[in-house]
Amino acid sequence: MNCVLVRVDNRLVHGQIIEAWAPYLKIARIIVVDDEAANDFFRATVIKMAVPSEMTVEIRSVEDFVREALGEAPGGARSLVLFSRIWDALRAYALGFVFQKLNIGNIYNDDCRHRLSACVLLSDEDLDSIRSLLQRGVNIEVRRVPRERPVNITEALKGIL
Repeated sequence: MNCVLVRVDNRLVHGQIIEAWAPYLKIARIIVVDDEAANDFFRATVIKMAVPSEMTVEIRSVEDFVREALGEAPGGARSLVLFSRIWDALRAYALGFVFQKLNIGNIYNDDCRHRLSACVLLSDEDLDSIRSLLQRGVNIEVRRVPRERPVNITEALKGIL
């Protein structure tokens, strides 16, 4: 797999992905990793309709994604892997999908314990997942679009983590 970005964004496929990240990284394939979307025909159809025809979009559950990713040969289409929750990214990592860097774009959480920015509202579960990924050596940044300066999560949450 030629994974060029692993991102958490609870909105999944939307304008920032299609108009900013895809051209910037020359993405040919978007892999949405979300158990609910993978099991909801209507939601999966709407997601696929949002993606331009020159890009491939796949929607997988976490377990199916990891199984397929581990079986893929190196190389291939430049891919963006998109999770809706930090917990799912951690789950995929624990199942064997190892990545060095995680981009957080948008997280809305009704159970917000820490507001990192207007677009990133973290729950206790999010903070626990971030801690676990950091312990595994994953570099985590907060950045909505490529032209923004990335914010290192460790610096942003200094005193909380």
